[in-house]
Amino acid sequence: MKVEYINPFLSATLEVLKTMAFMEAQPRPPVLKNNGDSLGDVSGIIGITGPVRGSLSLSFSSACILKIVANMLGEEFPAINAEIKDAVGELTNMISGAARQKLEALGYKSQSSLPTVVYGPNHQIKHRCEAPTIAIPFVTQAGPFVVEVSFANQ
Repeated sequence: MKVEYINPFLSATLEVLKTMAFMEAQPRPPVLKNNGDSLGDVSGIIGITGPVRGSLSLSFSSACILKIVANMLGEEFPAINAEIKDAVGELTNMISGAARQKLEALGYKSQSSLPTVVYGPNHQIKHRCEAPTIAIPFVTQAGPFVVEVSFANQ
């Protein structure tokens, strides 16, 4: 997987969180992931097709996503509920869209599917291609989250 596929998702994540949730995040070194174990409590996943095909997932700790959504909506939530899950899907969609714009500027026009949200302890994430999965951990003042990308050329 080319680094030029990953960097748009990293920068899109930082931009969307800052713009929509007024939150700074610090990326940590990426790691190669060799299983489908989620690294969070709630995850959004979205498929991407085009010259670059694969998927993006976001996995948030409960504390992190509750703070992000509180910042976005101006309302506190005591636990993950339907509104939080909807927000995870929307964040996944926004980050995918921003990253796809960046990829298009590099000559890779792509489309995405609708996001799917999975919640619960020890849930699994199934990426949409057999390419390696790169996990980029992030830390925020509210807790951690992870962005995973798995892409292959068609």
